Amino acid sequence: MTDTMLAIATGRLFIGGEWRESSSGERHDVVTPATGEKIADVAWATVDDVDAAATAARASFESGVWSGLSGRERARVLLRVAALIRERAEELAQAESADVGKPILFARVVDVPTVAETFEYYAALAQTGEGALRDTTLAAFQYTVREPIGVVGALTPFNFPLILAASKIAPALAAGNSIVHKPAEDTPLSAVILAQIFADAGLPDGVYNLITGVGPALGERIVEHPEIDMVAFTGSTAVGSKVAAKAGELLKPVMVELGGNGANIVFADADIDSAVNATINAFVFNSGQFCMAGVRLLVQRELHDTFLQILSQAVPHVPIGRIDDMGTIIGPLVSQRHLDRVSGFVERAKAEGGTVVVGGERIDLDGGYYYSPTIIAGLPNDAEAVQEEVFGPVLTVQTFDTEEEAIALANSTRYGLAMGIQTSDIVKAMRVSKKLEAGLIWVNEWGKLDPTLTFGGVKNSGFGRENGPEALHHYTRTKSVVIATPAPAPEAP
Repeated sequence: MTDTMLAIATGRLFIGGEWRESSSGERHDVVTPATGEKIADVAWATVDDVDAAATAARASFESGVWSGLSGRERARVLLRVAALIRERAEELAQAESADVGKPILFARVVDVPTVAETFEYYAALAQTGEGALRDTTLAAFQYTVREPIGVVGALTPFNFPLILAASKIAPALAAGNSIVHKPAEDTPLSAVILAQIFADAGLPDGVYNLITGVGPALGERIVEHPEIDMVAFTGSTAVGSKVAAKAGELLKPVMVELGGNGANIVFADADIDSAVNATINAFVFNSGQFCMAGVRLLVQRELHDTFLQILSQAVPHVPIGRIDDMGTIIGPLVSQRHLDRVSGFVERAKAEGGTVVVGGERIDLDGGYYYSPTIIAGLPNDAEAVQEEVFGPVLTVQTFDTEEEAIALANSTRYGLAMGIQTSDIVKAMRVSKKLEAGLIWVNEWGKLDPTLTFGGVKNSGFGRENGPEALHHYTRTKSVVIATPAPAPEAP
């Protein structure tokens, strides 16, 4: 890990195909959540650097060095990007693990392969060039084409830096756009490596530009910048609403994937072992720092006591430990600030009458920001920990009697990103899923994702879709062309 970190310890901004220091010369330490120690430092950008990146992106787009290529030509570059990601997989995994506090097992087998597959998938879609002929009563030939929007501002979060960057950058590039990317200030390292991969793969100068630095000032400038045509944002609902409001004021297209507070409904006819595994995966994956986490467990009354007993016995055995240990499943939270936030939710839940069945404690390990997986029972539905996104390994438990009650409880928060249903009755699963207010429903599992699987929110979880062909549509605009058919010349007398 040390050698990898030294290789990116001088992370700079990547603008117009060149590595440079920020206009202020300021740099910022990057620490690992596993120990709280410095592992690298990166350039700390100013709004002047955002302006330079936007100008470079605009110039590249207008020149046609990328936007003017055929989809097949763009696909060749995206496939080289995917190949280089696989070639540098261990370097990326080590950086992602150290930066986020992600167990190395998941960085290696989930994050990095998913990112490579995402670029491969959109390389394929880049070659499909959608358009349509339209039947018309006009004396004309009419058709539509999809064209790139222009310059995309991509604002990505701390929990899955690589995956959520790729879910925006890959379709945006496939469509022919240029990009200004600002990763989360706490987790910039994998983006630095990714920028070099883009350059090595032959992406033309200025098509991808990387800005690292503090969120609010830089993010606001990216959203409002006149040279940036669209904004794609993943993050909290509070920040996302401001991004959407500003973009709306400027009549600028925006896609926001925001917070979640997913309900996991366990019916009495569920396979208990399968449901327990799904429930654990739903709230401990990525230390609960997963917007699609299942953190509200709803159990049918006749199964409740048995299920909670089995679950509470299983959770303490989920391995918590050092991120470089291949047996570790739960690593630290991303920062001391976030650890304090999660701990505060649990303390307030206890004050509201909740009973901590398992966990509820900070863990002292190497000075890292660890928190034990926690189960809280007995909270009313209007309790803070039930209604709001904790974003940590904290699970609340509620009971229900009827299918209708389960649906009502599941839909009772302001969020609607992902939910789950555990049942042996597939007809019931289809019936209930139709009534759940969420963009993604898992049945008898939790957390399986793929570049082809579209996801996104409803209600306060945002709008727009990531992954699948639907994502590609966000990064294009439709143009209609009408070619008049000349009237026949009059016949000679």
